[in-house]
Amino acid sequence: MSFVSSIFNLLRFNRKNWKAVVLCIFAATVFWFFNALNKSYTANINFPLAFDFSETNYLAVRPLPDEIRINVTGIGWNLLRRSAGVKSPPLVVPLERPSEVRKIVASTLPALFSNQLDGIQINFVVTDTLYLSIQPKARRRIKLSADTLATRNIRNGFRVVSDVSIEPDSVYIEGPLNTVIAIHEPLQLKMREENVENNFSDRVRVIFPAENIRITPSEVSLSFAVEEVVPVPDSVTLEVINIPQKVRALIEVRKVPCVFSVPKNQIRQFSADSVRAVLDLKGFVKGEIKSVPTLYGLPKYVTVTKIDSIRVKLGR
Repeated sequence: MSFVSSIFNLLRFNRKNWKAVVLCIFAATVFWFFNALNKSYTANINFPLAFDFSETNYLAVRPLPDEIRINVTGIGWNLLRRSAGVKSPPLVVPLERPSEVRKIVASTLPALFSNQLDGIQINFVVTDTLYLSIQPKARRRIKLSADTLATRNIRNGFRVVSDVSIEPDSVYIEGPLNTVIAIHEPLQLKMREENVENNFSDRVRVIFPAENIRITPSEVSLSFAVEEVVPVPDSVTLEVINIPQKVRALIEVRKVPCVFSVPKNQIRQFSADSVRAVLDLKGFVKGEIKSVPTLYGLPKYVTVTKIDSIRVKLGR
């Protein structure tokens, strides 16, 4: 009881005694901590990882592994420094032919890393396999197009009534070889604007859906004229070609009713006389045929919004 009483008496001392006790505990903790770090330990530690290859000539298609987990043995100081990332350069994997390496098996890595880990012994690599996807860089010039603007971005009742101007009309695509080769020309421009009803002239960003693709230039100038169109009903003379030999073709009509979509400023000049409706019977032998003829000779920027089908009876 006298020993316990002496401890309580010590705790009843003034604040100076409390400070002395705290300092003693702190000093003992620090001494224990430093002493513990001088011992040898075994642990699993994540090490940063880097791959050494020519980034000028090659490109990673998918993100490369950025760390690897290794079971190591070493002095506590070294392990603490590595696990905390303090002055911890990444472990480097050299790749002489990066496009030929698809995976790296863990068993091949200890010999490669042993010289890069001073004061640390590698027991084994916990990470099973490193998967890589690296391809040679390729560069290619791609033509641009904006042919689908009329149906995607123009207000209903309006139409593009001029050639579409793209400056420059092509761009350079740089990226992984397989991706660059697979690109189909022309590359379609995609406008942000919708329901355009006036003449358009603006910068448009060139967008390609694949990753790791660099486009130069990234923007081009796009311009075209837009005008309101009106429906014009008319009829066109029918011409039947390739009628089978020894077959009589019975045709119900000689004129084909149509509805044309004509820009407002061409209404007075437009005439359906220059337009031909051609029905091709090649490949038919006999029986009844119902088909839509093909129109030829349409003026530029005039389209057909409606055309009647033709019924033909073939008999001997």
